Amino acid sequence: MFAVIRTGGKQYRVTPNAVLKVEKLDAEAGGTVTFTDVLAVGVDGSLTIGSPIVADASVTATVIAQDRLDKVIIFKKRRRQNSRRRNGHRQHVTVLRVAGINANGQTYSAEPETIQADTTEADTVLPAAFDAPESLAPEAVDNISGEPPEAVEEAQE
Repeated sequence: MFAVIRTGGKQYRVTPNAVLKVEKLDAEAGGTVTFTDVLAVGVDGSLTIGSPIVADASVTATVIAQDRLDKVIIFKKRRRQNSRRRNGHRQHVTVLRVAGINANGQTYSAEPETIQADTTEADTVLPAAFDAPESLAPEAVDNISGEPPEAVEEAQE
């Protein structure tokens, strides 16, 4: 499930639970923003393209923060004129998390991730691996060094 929305003169491809930075919007952190300029919607392999927008489609998003991007340096130089100008600019952006996409009379939202407490093979092997050298017989501990048993027996004699 995805949608293409238009805001701030740019187009963004969004999916449920996606985080994106858009041009500054008048909204406070924790608020909700609804985009009605939905240009395309894709659901399970089918694509609906609007002309220019998809009817009755919208994207809702939650405002995470009002932020600024990294500084962009503007450096102008006129060669052989001893003229240089250096300016900087930080663009204001709004950080959003897409809550859901409404299209074709249905609402598509991100499913919450469930953490399963399954025991994996690594969980059962690791504790035994830590106790292995202590549980081995003295002859087997000599083999851990990588030498064949015959060489170890000759060295002990």
